[in-house]
Amino acid sequence: MNAVLYYRGSLSSCNYDCPYCPFGKTKDNAETLAKDRKQLRVFVDWVREQGQAGHRLSIFFNPYGEALIHRWYREAMVELSHMPYVAKIAIQTNLSARLDFARELNPGKAAFWATYHPGQVTEERFLSQCMQAREHGVPFSVGSVGLRSAIPAIASLRAMLPEDVYLWVNAYKDQPDYYGDEDIAALQAIDPYFGINAMDYESLGKECHAGSSVFYVQGAGLVKRCYKDRGLIGNLYRDGLEGLSAKRACRMKVCDCYIGYIHMPHLELAGIYGDGLLERNPRRVGGRLGGLPAGARVSVSGGGI
Repeated sequence: MNAVLYYRGSLSSCNYDCPYCPFGKTKDNAETLAKDRKQLRVFVDWVREQGQAGHRLSIFFNPYGEALIHRWYREAMVELSHMPYVAKIAIQTNLSARLDFARELNPGKAAFWATYHPGQVTEERFLSQCMQAREHGVPFSVGSVGLRSAIPAIASLRAMLPEDVYLWVNAYKDQPDYYGDEDIAALQAIDPYFGINAMDYESLGKECHAGSSVFYVQGAGLVKRCYKDRGLIGNLYRDGLEGLSAKRACRMKVCDCYIGYIHMPHLELAGIYGDGLLERNPRRVGGRLGGLPAGARVSVSGGGI
């Protein structure tokens, strides 16, 4: 089976304290960190056994917090990147950790989903970390939350990043009618695909790969079809991928997050991102970003987000 696994352990703290994020306001104690480390070790050992079962896995670490500041995540990424039946190992990170370990990664399989947080790190420092990742040959995308107050900083970063580094913007959806027309124009100038993320997609009853070939794994091995769907479908270590896999229509009214809606086949977003779908790194045609497939032609307007 070709499967995508999103893994989230017990880690629930971050070294940043962004006001819009709850995870920068917690601090894990030694017991929780030890539990998280043990859980990750069990997961990596399970992955190591899957080659014998004929599986090919793509893995994304999306913790509640910053993982690369912890040695066990760096070691896990290196280990997983060299397993022949692991097609991709990617991680969501603010790039604040030392990146020396990246030279040990298999650059053909490892990738970073790098998040930029103005107010938590200087542009100079973040750019330096991006360039280190680039020097180590690790592909990455860069993204930021599209707060109106952050638009100048995000635009500045876009101007400083190499042209071939994609910078995406997550639409801020906590407030209705948050963006005006000028805001939208500015964000679309930064991220040509901003309109895709600005949409909320009707998903109830619709086909999605989640629960069939895409699984959201919690640290103890509990598996959900989708990170927003609280229903459990089994246990990774007890049931295995074959026991978990089944066609399951979406049970949520809408899907509003990238790591969810990219797995809805009718949106055809694999046509935009290709092999970079997991780490949100779109394919390029002749050095430029590719166009939108028919299913992904969306638009935004000042009162429609």
